[in-house]
Amino acid sequence: MRSPVAVEARDLSKVYRRWGRSRSFGSLKSALLGRGLGKALEPSETVQALSGVSFDVKRGETFGVIGANGSGKSTLLKLVAGLFKPTSGTLRVDGKVSALIELGAGFHPEISGRENVVINGVMLGLTRREIERKLPSIVEFSGLSGFIDEPVKTYSSGMYVRLGFAVAVHVDPEVLVVDEVLAVGDEAFARRCLDTIKEFSARGKTIFFVSHSLVLVEEICDRVLYLSGGRSAGLGDPREMLAAYRLDVSAGEGTRLLAEHAAGQEALRGETAAATPGSPPEEAGGEAAPAPAERARRWGDRSATIDEVRLLGSEGGERYSFRTGEAVTVEISASPARPLSDFVFGIGLFTPEDVCIHGSNTEIDGLEPAVFDGPARVRLTIARCDLGPGTYLLDVAVHARNGTPYDYWRGACRFRVDSARTEAGIWAPERSWATEGGVSWTRT
Repeated sequence: MRSPVAVEARDLSKVYRRWGRSRSFGSLKSALLGRGLGKALEPSETVQALSGVSFDVKRGETFGVIGANGSGKSTLLKLVAGLFKPTSGTLRVDGKVSALIELGAGFHPEISGRENVVINGVMLGLTRREIERKLPSIVEFSGLSGFIDEPVKTYSSGMYVRLGFAVAVHVDPEVLVVDEVLAVGDEAFARRCLDTIKEFSARGKTIFFVSHSLVLVEEICDRVLYLSGGRSAGLGDPREMLAAYRLDVSAGEGTRLLAEHAAGQEALRGETAAATPGSPPEEAGGEAAPAPAERARRWGDRSATIDEVRLLGSEGGERYSFRTGEAVTVEISASPARPLSDFVFGIGLFTPEDVCIHGSNTEIDGLEPAVFDGPARVRLTIARCDLGPGTYLLDVAVHARNGTPYDYWRGACRFRVDSARTEAGIWAPERSWATEGGVSWTRT
């Protein structure tokens, strides 16, 4: 009786050698002359692509692999496909493997598509008679009947994928390995490929699937392995793993935005840019802004100056990455050039396409100005940031009550919002569903 496990990995690791280092050799002769053959490599001369990865894939399971570029996804798939050998650990694959990993891999550009189909079929274990019998259905599936006798070098990237996928699925593998290459196909062919993958799964075939399309991974995968830095960061339900990945991406983006924000604040601090002639600046929280090309980055008469703008999380630390529903505080540090009794602080929230989401100021919110006669910090707290996933821009301003700008800072902050749920749009309100009558659901 066959094992119910199609792929078994235990403590799997893969190390590559860095080329271009002082101790690397371009040939056996250079290695012998340099007396470097057989010497152990230093850690600085290697790249750890995978480290200590373990998992089991059941027969008939569609197994997704996600992670950032360089996380080890493609290396893992090449190990499963038998293209690489692990540096350490064990990997057992039970059954014939067919892989669609690199665009055009195994195709000779100078010969025709038909001849390449024959060669690839032989390489994947088919006999010449089997290839001839399957050739009409391979050509039909690929949709390349008008080009099948043309040299492959004349094919577009999408045509490469069509032919490669058609061959891969017609060798009737027990384990099908598919990398991101499907992303270059057109919508109709991509849908046909996905239908074929689902059909394979229904027939008890095992699918290894890598894609940066998280929606697609959630749609077709039974379980997902999340790789980060060559290590397993999680293995389990697709929605749980995708949520963890999205939040990690958001945290990384927040770190990048923090550094970008600090550099931007330094560069823009003390600017004396005036408003574009003929295009009066908007009041934060007031009328709609002119188009981006017509708006200066920073303007005002500097009766008061915004010295620094920061975003703070509920714990009080500076952050530029938030989850939907979290509290966000805008902290504005400002100084007057002279004592002021006429002043308004305001904010404007925009999408990167310059669509205004929200704007408000101290006057709109009922705060009567009294005195502003020295350096100060003004904080606005939004108890629930119910924005949908995306990147947002924050304008801040201090101005007179009649709208005369003292200092308007356009795009003072850029921040990221992510959600553990998959939803659309820029608003993500708290919500609940209720039902009556002949309809019901079970909560996931």
